[in-house]
Amino acid sequence: MSETTLPKDDIQPALDAPTEAATIAPQRRGNGLVILALLLGAAGVAAGGWGIWQVRNLQANNQQQLGQLQALGDQAQTLKLSEQRLTAQLEQLPAAEELESRRRLVAQLQGDQQRLSQRLETVLGASRKDWRLAEAEHLLRLASLRLSALQDISSAQALVQGADEILREQNDPASFAAREQLAKSLAALRSTEQPDRTGLFLQLGALAPEYQNRGDSLSGLTSDGDGASRWTQWWDEISRYIRIDFNADKSIRPLLAGQSLTQVRLALSLALEQAQWAALNGQAPVYTQALAEARDVLKSSFSQDNPQSKVMLERVAELSKQPVTVTTPDLTTTLGTVQAYLERRSLSAEESLKTSSKPAANTVQETSP
Repeated sequence: MSETTLPKDDIQPALDAPTEAATIAPQRRGNGLVILALLLGAAGVAAGGWGIWQVRNLQANNQQQLGQLQALGDQAQTLKLSEQRLTAQLEQLPAAEELESRRRLVAQLQGDQQRLSQRLETVLGASRKDWRLAEAEHLLRLASLRLSALQDISSAQALVQGADEILREQNDPASFAAREQLAKSLAALRSTEQPDRTGLFLQLGALAPEYQNRGDSLSGLTSDGDGASRWTQWWDEISRYIRIDFNADKSIRPLLAGQSLTQVRLALSLALEQAQWAALNGQAPVYTQALAEARDVLKSSFSQDNPQSKVMLERVAELSKQPVTVTTPDLTTTLGTVQAYLERRSLSAEESLKTSSKPAANTVQETSP
């Protein structure tokens, strides 16, 4: 029989295989324990860190709470001091009964002050209205004076219009009669024509002539020298007394010269100035008489054919027809109506003041006890 024999080298590894497997198993167990230990160590470190963080957090919270407790203690101390001050102030305050009595006195004082202010406003308002109404009466007096003294229609109309506006501002039904009379006076003044006295004054002033020497000089017919000068002076002197007219077909008046001419000029100027004064002051008889005197001076002292004297005579005749006076409306009735309205108003105001003062006196008597 043939048997197969295995070599030793091949048989020995088979015998050693269980031994190697047994050695590998303990090594793996040791590694797992190491890893487990490491994990437990890491967990312990984490737990320790977390505990340290918690401890520090608790310490911070404790410090914060201590600060808050200190702040609360300060606030409590402040509140305690405030309470002490308030207690001291309350102890200084009067009693409740005294406070009630003072409150009543203050309320009474406020009521009296309010009533006094109302009465003061009433009195002041009434006084302002009275002043305005007195002004209206004064305006009517001025208008009547302007009409009677100067016959000034325009100024009187403006004054009456101002008085009517004052009455309109009052808005009082009792002023109806006074305003009606003012309206009638205004209508009468508007229908009356105002004479142009200023224009008449200026026109009369323009009529005053300037008399100049109209004699011809012989200086053009003479030569230069002392003789010519003497001839010129002689001719200027003699021309005042002699007038040469080569076309005289009518009677010739003697030429006024020297003192006579001065007297005539003065008489004419005085007559015109008197007419001016009469025109400004509305004196119709004086105005007519002055212009008549001026016309007589012109007719008696100057030739009717003289253009200058003829023009002056025509202007004097035209101006003598101009009116210098006018029949002015009478404001006496209007003034009387306004005065009667003012009297009625003052009486009603006095009665209202008396009635308003009686309740005030009664309230004072009731509150005095």
